[in-house]
Amino acid sequence: QVQLVESGGGLVQAGGSLRLSCAASGRTFSNYAMGWFRQAPGKEREFGIAISRGGGTKYYADSVKGRFTISRGNAKNTVYLQMNRLKPEDTAVYYCAAANRPSGLGYQSEPEYDSWGKGTQVTVSS
Repeated sequence: QVQLVESGGGLVQAGGSLRLSCAASGRTFSNYAMGWFRQAPGKEREFGIAISRGGGTKYYADSVKGRFTISRGNAKNTVYLQMNRLKPEDTAVYYCAAANRPSGLGYQSEPEYDSWGKGTQVTVSS
């Protein structure tokens, strides 16, 4: 399995931006599709956004479409989540995940992923 470490979380005002990073180690990063999930207080973890192995295909939850973007630097073994126009309801712990199998579900389901990071807190104040 690949090991994942998220960074970049913090406190931001509504309407602001934040960029999260997820550094991978232990396996060939380019073999993995990568996704970001989030878990708000008192709620189940939910899919946010994902990117294919080569970066050519991206998948978005409706809640983040048009505001969040995902990119990857395979040379740096890192995936990025750029979050713009943040809302208080975006407050959550954000998790990075890696999947090394093809997906028929757009990488939106947790069982498709093999490795998970420990998460980073994002808090959006109103």
